Amino acid sequence: MALQVALVGDIHGNIVALDAVLKEVRRQRPDLIAITGDLVLNGPRPAEVVRRVRELEAAGAIVVQGNTDIAVADFDYSAAFPWLEEVPAGHRAAAEWAHEQLADDELDYLRRLPAERRVRDGGAMLLVCHASPGSQTAGLPVDLDPSVLTERVTRTDADVIGCGHTHVAAIHELGRRIICNAGSCGYSYDNDPGASWAVVTLDAEGSSAELFRTSYEIQEVSDELSLRGLPGDIYRAAIVRTGRFVR
Repeated sequence: MALQVALVGDIHGNIVALDAVLKEVRRQRPDLIAITGDLVLNGPRPAEVVRRVRELEAAGAIVVQGNTDIAVADFDYSAAFPWLEEVPAGHRAAAEWAHEQLADDELDYLRRLPAERRVRDGGAMLLVCHASPGSQTAGLPVDLDPSVLTERVTRTDADVIGCGHTHVAAIHELGRRIICNAGSCGYSYDNDPGASWAVVTLDAEGSSAELFRTSYEIQEVSDELSLRGLPGDIYRAAIVRTGRFVR
């Protein structure tokens, strides 16, 4: 029997998008929901997202930690953003604001999340991670140099790698492996502002993956960000509204 796993990630404090996706996920009736990290930074309702994710986990979902969850929980910006020589003030302000919105037990929850989880069905294995096997920050974009891509994906024996981090939804195959980047539920960069997610079908006879896009009240979330008033919120609002990375 095949196992269906819904992949949802890069929610980034956008509870409106998450709830819209969950309605569609439930219609699919997957065997398991997996959350690929980056739960709270940037969006207007981090606490509500953490509470919803914890409800999902209590009902059987698996959840991994993203790099920005580290930034919010512990302000370890070098760990969260190792590619930046200097972390912008807007990043710090957003992380500090999200930290303040969360209760102590919610911050501890972010700290305790694992970097990876594995799901097996018969002879097939799915690795759920944030960026790539063994890393919360080294992603798997579709335009990555082939030699680098090969080096990153061969850090696991998994048949399917379920990830996020790039905010660009994509499925591609590398040899016998499927790389399923579910994109971003709440903060898309791939020119489609809808909430992105995926379903992986794990099967020893041949696994597969499919991408989905869910509409939600995008303008409502964009307006809420515009009114918040943190440094960079005008750009965050534009990203939510357009699905394009702007700075």
